[in-house]
Parts: sequence; structure tokens; C-alpha cells
Amino acid sequence: MQAVSSPVSTNPNRVTLWANLISVYILWGSTYMFIHFMTERMPPLYMISARYLVSGSILYGYARLTGTPRPTLAEWKSSAIIGVLLLSIANGCLSMGIQYIPSSMAALLGGLLPVFLLSLNWVSFGRKRPSNMALAGLAIGLVGIFLLVKPDKMQTTSGIDAKLIGFALVALGNFSWAVGTLLTPRLSLPSATISSGIQMILGGLVLLPVSLALEPVTLFSIFHAPPKAIYSMIYLVIFGSIIGFSSYSWLARNASPQLLSTYAFVNPVVAMLLGTTFAGEVFSSQSFLGAAIALVGVVLITLGRK
Repeated sequence: MQAVSSPVSTNPNRVTLWANLISVYILWGSTYMFIHFMTERMPPLYMISARYLVSGSILYGYARLTGTPRPTLAEWKSSAIIGVLLLSIANGCLSMGIQYIPSSMAALLGGLLPVFLLSLNWVSFGRKRPSNMALAGLAIGLVGIFLLVKPDKMQTTSGIDAKLIGFALVALGNFSWAVGTLLTPRLSLPSATISSGIQMILGGLVLLPVSLALEPVTLFSIFHAPPKAIYSMIYLVIFGSIIGFSSYSWLARNASPQLLSTYAFVNPVVAMLLGTTFAGEVFSSQSFLGAAIALVGVVLITLGRK
């Protein structure tokens, strides 16, 4: 998943438009469950690093083979900054957070990214007061977050509520993703595909030594991963990183920002349906209420951007 800033076409083909929207809705919504499958029996940072090194190499190689110019040193540095924020920190925290909370709950918390974007753009980057509708959405979203992460009986062995650990990790990831998103149009980046490839490669390279230092793995642990983890990683490389990103980057160039941002509240619904159906995840009535309230807040924030 990458943040792309490009001119918007005024009249995109409707069939292509909806095909790409559905791709982002379904494929990105499914990534949470497959991250859960990929890291069930394998260390999360190691597997995320492997995923991005593979997908980044494919994207970078494809871009160069199809004639994309070699990036400048300044573009490499800018891509490295965005890659660390969006992939090393944001997706690294997400993959660790899924060890403590259901993947569908992580997706719901991830869907609250507009809350972070709105807040950061208000107090730091843009210094622009949001509309009243967006502020109402922010308040409602915070209520939904409280209900989603309110401590319950799910305790770790140390007595700390596991949901709070998962929430803290996903929240940190959201914060990092928001910073990276807001920085993207302010930095000098190469074309979308090669920029994404660089971000993935460097994001994976940053995560790898961290994984080797903190997790019980070696460089060759991938050869001992169970088939379920390997198949899930392949799915994430192809459908999450390559196809999903291609659809997103096309939408960034051809769809309105309001339409594109709808993925923020469609992905969590898809993730919840998949998690409860295929991963056996169970939601309490309080969590469902919190999710519904939070998504209302995200919708209001998105509409308020107009």
C-alpha cells in the first residue's frame, strides 16, 4: 500500500474504474487475514521483511525492464524515508499487533487512518482547520475507538490486557502511515511503480536486521516455514503488493480523492467478514458497536473533506 499523488483524470472509463475499486476493496481487505495466516507460526517481522524484499524486487525489476529511468540519489533517499514510515514501521507494527488482536479488529483500527490524517494535518502539516462535519466524524471515531479497545478479559501472561498491546501497536503503525502519507507529496519521488519497488526493498532491508536481532530466526528460516505461511506470503506478494498497489496507483491518477478514500471504510468490513468466516475470529457485541460507530466517524471525515 502506497500513497500516490498524481493528477486526476476527469473522465475515467467506468468499467476500469470499478474494476480497480473492487480490487482495492477486496484484495487490500483480505491482506489482514493473510498476514495472520503468514505469521501464525513464523515471526512477523521476518515474514513481512521477506514479503517486501520479494515484491519490491519484482516491481523494481519490472519498472527498469519497461524503460523507467534509473532513480537519482535524492529520489532513493526520499523513497527510503517513505518506505521506512509506511512499510518498516507501519506494516511492521500491524504484523506484530495481529499477534495480540484478531486480524479483523486490526483492520477496523487500520480503517481509522483518516482520524490520524485529519489530526496531523490540522496540528502540524497543513495547519488547516477541518470542516465541522469532519470534526464531528473525528469525535465519533474516537468514541468508536474507545469501545473497540476498552479492556476486557483477554489478558496476557504478564497481566497486561492483550487488546491494549495490539491497539498500541496498530495505533503506532497508523501514526507512521499518516506521517508517510502527508510527507509523500512534499518529497521528490520517482515514478509510481519504481518508487513503490524502492520503498518495499528498503522497507524490507530495514526490517530484516531488526528481525534477526529480536526474533528467533536466521537468514534461511524461510526454508523452514510451514506451507500455510509460504502460500500466504505468495498471496500477499502477488495480490496485496503488486496487483493491489497497481489498482491503487491507477485510482490515484484517475479517481477523485473522495472516491479513493472510501477504501478506508470498505477494507475493514471485508476483513471482518473474512476473519469471522475463515479464521474463526469472534467479536463481542461491544466490539461490533465500537466498529459501527468508528466507521460512521470515518465516513463523516471522508465526506467532510469535500
